[in-house]
Amino acid sequence: MIPQLYKQFQYKNIHQIPYAKKVVINQGLEEITQNSKVLESSLLELTTIAAQRGVVTRARKAIAGFKIREKTPVGLKVTLRGERIYAFLDRIINLALPRIRDFQGLSPKGFDGKGNFTFGLSDQLVFPEISYDEIDQLRGFDITLVTTAKTDQEGYALLKYLGMPLK
Repeated sequence: MIPQLYKQFQYKNIHQIPYAKKVVINQGLEEITQNSKVLESSLLELTTIAAQRGVVTRARKAIAGFKIREKTPVGLKVTLRGERIYAFLDRIINLALPRIRDFQGLSPKGFDGKGNFTFGLSDQLVFPEISYDEIDQLRGFDITLVTTAKTDQEGYALLKYLGMPLK
């Protein structure tokens, strides 16, 4: 992968080659105001998927329209770094994404202009670690792959060489 990126983008230094810096998995919990057990079950599922314990994100200020008070739990997130990035990417590319019904590839519109890629999954059942009998409700989450790429083209090439199924 490194020699191909080096040749494709004509880098002057090998340290300019982009790499995956971190992976952030984010899950919003809108039904937490009605059911407090949602937090524990979602945290357990996210910990199982990411192989790392998640962090509870809380509201910074109260929003009456959404019935949210200040410091109320509103979601979960996990940040993977180092070797865990590649273990997670291997599982998602080779196990989870092929299990999605009618999967055509991820949309390249998920790039943010600076080489980072974000996509969402509609349910947690695509991961083989999650058993259908153990879940209480289907919940989706967002996955952001942060890279050191300067442009979307470099990020796209990096993900293609990693094996990410992009359209």
